[in-house]
Amino acid sequence: MKKPAPFRDKYFLRDLHQEIDLYDRKLAYLGQFAEFASSGEREEAEKRLLAKRAPLEKVALELAASGVEYDEKDLPRSFRAMNAVPATASKNLTLVK
Repeated sequence: MKKPAPFRDKYFLRDLHQEIDLYDRKLAYLGQFAEFASSGEREEAEKRLLAKRAPLEKVALELAASGVEYDEKDLPRSFRAMNAVPATASKNLTLVK
């Protein structure tokens, strides 16, 4: 029997945002505290984390662009920096290709 696809609602998007935020924190840890034998190893570790994070980010941006509601406080750190706009502007995420 086939497993049903996850329902893509605001709770699914919230969980995606939490997982993206986890990868943001892992990347920050790599940049500040992790010790590697060479800079090549550091870049390889960073590249692996970014490869895992990229599809999550793409799905989250697509869901937000399609109108799935989300709470600003649930956005990952990287999305907050991406959306740093004045309070008078409309608040929405844009899909960048």
